[in-house]
Amino acid sequence: MLVLKFGGTSVGSIENMINVKNIINNGQQKVVVLSAMSGTTNALVKITDYIKNHKSDDALIVIDALRNTYNKTIKKLITNPELHKTVFVYVNDVFNTLESLVNRLYDDILYNQIVSQGELLSTFIFSHYLQQENINAVLLPALDFMRIDKSNEPDNYYIQQNLNRILKETAQADIYITQGFISRDAEGNIANLQRGGSDYTATIIGSVLKVEEVQIWTDIDGFHNNDPRFVDNTTAISNLSFDESAELAYFGAKILHPQTVMPVRALDIPVRLKNTMAPEAHGTLITNQVHGEGIKAIAAKDNITAIKIKSARMLLAHGFLKKVFEIFERYETSIDMITTSEIAVSLTIDNTTHLESIVEELERFSVVEVDNYMSIVCLVGHAIIFHPDTPNLFQILQDVTVRMISYGGSNNNISLLINTSDKNETLKKLQRYVFESHTVLV
Repeated sequence: MLVLKFGGTSVGSIENMINVKNIINNGQQKVVVLSAMSGTTNALVKITDYIKNHKSDDALIVIDALRNTYNKTIKKLITNPELHKTVFVYVNDVFNTLESLVNRLYDDILYNQIVSQGELLSTFIFSHYLQQENINAVLLPALDFMRIDKSNEPDNYYIQQNLNRILKETAQADIYITQGFISRDAEGNIANLQRGGSDYTATIIGSVLKVEEVQIWTDIDGFHNNDPRFVDNTTAISNLSFDESAELAYFGAKILHPQTVMPVRALDIPVRLKNTMAPEAHGTLITNQVHGEGIKAIAAKDNITAIKIKSARMLLAHGFLKKVFEIFERYETSIDMITTSEIAVSLTIDNTTHLESIVEELERFSVVEVDNYMSIVCLVGHAIIFHPDTPNLFQILQDVTVRMISYGGSNNNISLLINTSDKNETLKKLQRYVFESHTVLV
C-alpha cells in the first residue's frame, strides 16, 4: 500500500482534480490525503478574523463568495444527477453552518471548526467524483482516527488502533480518501496539525500502516537546490537523506512541512516528492541513504528576530546563559541560531508572541538589543562542514552584511543571518558561488 498526499493546488481546479484522478487510478491500493482546495483555507482564516473583530457583514460576504466558487466547481465536475444532488446538499449545508457561526463568540474551538471545513469539502467532493468515474473509492473521515495529545503531538497509539479498526470495518476499496491537516484534540474538539500539516498527516498514516512509500504531490518537481521563486535556473535534487530534508524544511523550503519525515524515518519508509503537473518527473526521493557530500541546497526563512543580550558584567558570569535559556523555555519560545562572545550572546527566534515579556525579563540582568526584519539563509548537505568546496560560500561576506553565522553545530547545515532586504540578492549570489562557479557533489 502507498500513501499519496495532494496539496491545495493539486485539487484547486477541475482540470487538476481530473489529473489527480488519473494519477491515483492505477490499480494499486492506496490512501489519498487531500488538502483544502487552493485559496479555501486563506478565505476561512479571513472569516475567523472578521468574526474575531465583530465584522459579521464582511464575514458573510466572504462566505457567499466561497459558496459560489464551490457551487460552480461541483456543477462542472459532478455531472451525475444523483451524485450532484448529494454533493450540492452537503456543500451548501457546510456554508449554511458557516453563516450560523458568524455571530458566535470567537475562541480557538470556533477557529478550528471553521478552518477544518476546507479539507472536509475537498474530500467529500473528490470522493464522489471518483464514484462518478466508477473508481472503487471510500471516504475515511480523519476526525474518526486522527488525534493529538495534550502536548499537541500526534497520539500515535490512538491513531493506530482506530485507523486499523476503521479499515477492518470498512468495505475494501482501491482508494481510501481522507483529510490532511485536521484532527481532534485530547478533549475530542476539532483541532489541527498547523498550516502545512497535510504532509504530516500523510507520514503519520504511512507509519501506522507501515506502507511501502509516502508520496507528497505538489506543483513543483521536488526539492530544488535553491528557491525557484527568487533564483533562476535552479535544479531539482533527485535524492536527499531524512536529515538533509528536515533541515531544508525547517529553514524555509516550502515544499515540505518541517515535521513530515519524523514519523517514517525510524521505519525507513521512503518519502517521494512529486509534481502533479508533471507526474513523469522523477521528483526527490528521501531515504536514510546518503547520496554524495557537499552543499546540495539553499533555503531561506523569513520573519526572524535577532536578540543580542549583553551581560551587565564585563565577563560572562557563572549561570548567565542558564538564566537566558530559562526565560525562553518559560515562554515556550524556540531559538533558531545562537552565537556567544566574551560578554554577550546573540540568538534568533521566529515566534515573537512573547517577545515583550522575554525582553523585560532579560533586561533585569543584561542589556538587550532587538533587530527585526531578518532572514536565515541555510545551506544544507551531508557533512558539508568537512567538504573542500564549502569555503567558497564565504565569498558572500564581501558582498552582503552577515550578522551571524552558525557553523559546526550540525555537520549538515550552515546558517547565515542577514537582513531580509538582502535575501533575494544573497540567494542569487550563493547560487553562483556554490553551484555555478564549480562542480559540487550532489
